[in-house]
Amino acid sequence: MTPASLNIFASRLDAVCEEMGLVLRKAAFSPNIRDRLDFSCAVFDSDGELCAQAAHIPVHLGSMAYAMKGIVSGIDWLPGDQLILNDPYLGGTHLPDVTVIAPVFAEARLRAFVVNRAHHADIGAASPGSMPISSRLEQEGLVIAPVHLVRAGEVLPEVLQRVTHATRNRAESEGDFAAQLAANRAGVTRLGELIARYGVRSFVEALGELNNYAECLASEALVDIPDGTYQFTDYLDDDGQGQRDIPIAVTLTVEERSVLADFSGTAEQVEGNVNCPLAVAAAAVYYVFRCLMPPQTPACAGAFRPISLHAPEGCLLNARKPAAVAAGNVESSTRVVDVVLGALAQAIPGRVPAASHGSMNNLAMGSADASEPWDYYETIGGGMGAGSMGGGLSGLQTHMTNTRNTPVEVLESRFPVRVLRYGLRFGSGGDGERSGGDGLVREYEFLAPAHYTLLTERRSHAPWGIAGGGDASPGVNLLNGKPLPAKCEGSVRAGDRLRVETPGGGGWGSKRVRGLAVALCE
Repeated sequence: MTPASLNIFASRLDAVCEEMGLVLRKAAFSPNIRDRLDFSCAVFDSDGELCAQAAHIPVHLGSMAYAMKGIVSGIDWLPGDQLILNDPYLGGTHLPDVTVIAPVFAEARLRAFVVNRAHHADIGAASPGSMPISSRLEQEGLVIAPVHLVRAGEVLPEVLQRVTHATRNRAESEGDFAAQLAANRAGVTRLGELIARYGVRSFVEALGELNNYAECLASEALVDIPDGTYQFTDYLDDDGQGQRDIPIAVTLTVEERSVLADFSGTAEQVEGNVNCPLAVAAAAVYYVFRCLMPPQTPACAGAFRPISLHAPEGCLLNARKPAAVAAGNVESSTRVVDVVLGALAQAIPGRVPAASHGSMNNLAMGSADASEPWDYYETIGGGMGAGSMGGGLSGLQTHMTNTRNTPVEVLESRFPVRVLRYGLRFGSGGDGERSGGDGLVREYEFLAPAHYTLLTERRSHAPWGIAGGGDASPGVNLLNGKPLPAKCEGSVRAGDRLRVETPGGGGWGSKRVRGLAVALCE
């Protein structure tokens, strides 16, 4: 295959993922999927190796790339099947993220899979939004081990009922699952057409060439990192159950165009829900090194071949069941990014930015009132860390999340909530030659009694600056003007106000250097 032909092939695979995402978004019922775009779509080969992905959610996609081989092996697949799961210890991330997998057959044999993963605001937890302050997995909602939802083209009603009956809004849940099934059907059709266009043999050969090309680009990117060992440790604020200052440590060993990320020295799994399965940690590591690769690097399994990782079983990043994991997928994954970047800054300082806001600033809320139940979940952006090439951007999602905000108009029209303020938190970015980006302020007034849950980070450990740049301002959570812990839940009355002030990004370079440069110019 010529380079041009290979590029066209890769683009066609990407287009399958993009179309799946459009179908899912357009068909979904919940704002979380339809408006925030909290979903991801990808294509895998028959062995469960990643072939392509859309530019969706890094933590979804990286974890799928790491775990899919184990999920699809040993399953009796038939044309028209669709399998669902959310068990974090069997290939999932956390319970609200439900994965749906469909096989693609050609010439009577299994040739590939299409997959989507979407975050459901209600997966059956007692607290609205299904992101509770939990200490065991079963407190976080319905656990779905890999099971067929569709068998040979027929939806299995008993499976669908078991899942949707665990939620408070059955109609919305059924609508979102129908959207996920529709997205996969579109993917099966389009990928089947692509296989038919190339022929099975040429399609398989093209996948092999694509992976080899990606591996070559990934290896070349690692050449720019000097061989050696680089260490860094950062800390989670707390686990929501009383344990504070939880270390996440990494040792990067770079040698002969390969890298090992070893998380020995990381805290043991904790009582709270900041634990995560190894696949989530892998997603964060993959993401960081993917950022160092050339932009034309295909998002396929070959790109990750030079990267390996180790985390001791039973530690925070390789937890044992039934450890709670609701916040691990969102908060711990984000801190892993900071830790790996901190280690890389020792090796390639000019290419590594300061820490970004470092929290997805998770807010879940709703009401279990039988007459008018509702569930809502969102993440809130913050400031981006500055780098040698420019200051950090303000008020956006960074690193492991790639969602949008829910428009104020949608939020207020769907739920008994009024948004009083939504804007930049000026001055929250770290100072320096290049300033970090500012965080956000989002303030809500509840119009009816409700329950809220906050799972946030960087409230006590500020996003760090780099190369002499200053740290950013930590985030702040307030209820009626009174400070709240980083992780908490509670009930509110009509008229109560919840305010989330997110962290900024760290600064880059000494401010003195900038002042000297200005003086010299003058």
